[in-house]
Amino acid sequence: MSDGEVREHAWHIEEREYRRHEERRGRRFAYPVLDPARTALVVIDMVPFHVAGNPYCRGIVGRVADLAARLRTAGGTVAWVVPAARPPLPHAVEFFGAETAASYACSGGTGPSAERLWPGLGAGAGDLYAEKSAYSAFFPGRSDLPEQLAARGIDTVLIAGTVTNVCCESSARDAGTLGYRVILLADATAARRDADHNATLHVVYRSFGDVRACAEIAELLDQAVSAARSETTWAAM
Repeated sequence: MSDGEVREHAWHIEEREYRRHEERRGRRFAYPVLDPARTALVVIDMVPFHVAGNPYCRGIVGRVADLAARLRTAGGTVAWVVPAARPPLPHAVEFFGAETAASYACSGGTGPSAERLWPGLGAGAGDLYAEKSAYSAFFPGRSDLPEQLAARGIDTVLIAGTVTNVCCESSARDAGTLGYRVILLADATAARRDADHNATLHVVYRSFGDVRACAEIAELLDQAVSAARSETTWAAM
């Protein structure tokens, strides 16, 4: 596996899971409509520590950048979340061992958050930045991301980034608990293996939120922008 290799997850959700929700609520997806102004793309841990050694992470960089640009254009918010620099927590030392705990504790790097991101993600001037001192970006007291999103009236979060089955899943679960409409992006999140990635997609879709591809989100954003233009046109007549 070379440092420059790029891979795509072979992601899937079993048809029986789709049928299960269709029978319950009459549709495949819980959130078939997006309001861009109330939607945030939350990108988790796309920093060199995670991206450099994982071809699946490198495989989502362009897709994350494209969706971020599209959401900004539609009037939405992009939030970049990086690990906070801190001493290892005592339980982490006990759990991982001192060396690994120390490496995780400094995984986000230092300096301004925007400068810690992996190149090519296309961060914008109006984007939000947050640090997290736990796996989840939404766990109370571990990140100010929820407060920043609340200030913009955000009620829907699109979860992207890495690692799918650790920080992305933890963030999706906690965001759902806090009452956000959660959509995990199946082809803009990355794990180490397809098996790990798909296990999280199954869990999230089953119990915590929708799981969608970026192309589907782009279509929902286009529909929202088109509907808003039509309303403006009718109001002006």
